Amino acid sequence: MTFGRSGAASVVLNVGGARYSLSRELLKDFPLRRVSRLHGCRSERDVLEVCDDYDRERNEYFFDRHSEAFGFILLYVRGHGKLRFAPRMCELSFYNEMIYWGLEGAHLEYCCQRRLDDRMSDTYTFYSADEPGALGRDDARPGGAEAAPSRRWLERMRRTFEEPTSSLAAQILASVSVVFVIVSMVVLCASTLPDWRAAAADNRSLDDRSRIIEAICIGWFTAECIVRFIVSKNKCEFVKRPLNIIDLLAITPYYISVLMTVFTGENSQLQRAGVTLRVLRMMRIFWVIKLARHFIGLQTLGLTLKRCYREMVMLLVFICVAMAIFSALSQLLEHGLDLETSNKDFASIPAACWWVIISMTTVGYGDMYPITVPGRILGGVCVVSGIVLLALPITFIYHSFVQCYHELKFRSARYSRSLSAEFLN
Repeated sequence: MTFGRSGAASVVLNVGGARYSLSRELLKDFPLRRVSRLHGCRSERDVLEVCDDYDRERNEYFFDRHSEAFGFILLYVRGHGKLRFAPRMCELSFYNEMIYWGLEGAHLEYCCQRRLDDRMSDTYTFYSADEPGALGRDDARPGGAEAAPSRRWLERMRRTFEEPTSSLAAQILASVSVVFVIVSMVVLCASTLPDWRAAAADNRSLDDRSRIIEAICIGWFTAECIVRFIVSKNKCEFVKRPLNIIDLLAITPYYISVLMTVFTGENSQLQRAGVTLRVLRMMRIFWVIKLARHFIGLQTLGLTLKRCYREMVMLLVFICVAMAIFSALSQLLEHGLDLETSNKDFASIPAACWWVIISMTTVGYGDMYPITVPGRILGGVCVVSGIVLLALPITFIYHSFVQCYHELKFRSARYSRSLSAEFLN
């Protein structure tokens, strides 16, 4: 640092009246970008572009910012806890302080990120960092400047594979992944057609081509999964994520079927192996769920189910209780009272449960129905009760779905703005 009082071993940051003393060496590699910029200032004009005022005699820099918010941010960058909103402070104001000092919304805890996204969606407020190249979450820790290039590279790789709208490379990668999913699904559906199987039996090369296409798709999905696992921050959390579990369920059956084919051969003595292979190959249908990484609609559905599991459980409880009651009554009215003219379709309570569930959901296949007058009256009550019971928790699920959709849409728009800035640069 070439500007400042000569011989001073430390500098003083005055943020909203709160004074913090920092050594010159710490100032050089300080995680907050605005503070570290002070080290490269060569004139008073450069200093005033970073801070609001400067006292040369006391070597003190003044920042007219929120002192409590800076205290929370300073504790975070020093490694004393996680970054959350300051109490009794507006989320947008705290986020504005974060941007001023050089942090991003990704540095916040997940619960606070949700609060911030909801608040921005409600007020239609959009913020962007005043400078490109904001620090990542790991760079905001002590000693993060030394390993900053590698951590930035890992963070960029992670966003490329996890956020399809974060960069141009991420969009290209997501498009290629979607193409592979579509191709694999087309091959899977075509392989079940009778004409395809007959042609594959007559023409061996057709079957070989489909196997090659399947192997290429599996190779792409495997490489993608391995790279995402390598660049992930928390390996244990990566394995526990639902989408990653689905990826493993979609990839593993192929390798199991290949091993079974190698060990048992084409003319296997184990007749059940053929059924097992067909079941494993059919599990490739899980590849469709991989599209949830690239489409907001599927992400919204998954996030809604995750947040509304209590309402979903409550809905299932309602259905089970009503099904137990109406199935017992319908079995009694249709089969138990008059054995001579009894309805054979309602011979047992489990059989009557099928009629109850299709009646409550107003599907009505018509494969079984009551024939007695009391049974028909009970059927009408069952249908009306089903409509009421299904409608009660739907309101909560609907509002949660709308909230999740707006949250994910806003997050995607924020990444898209970053992509536009990257493209223009």
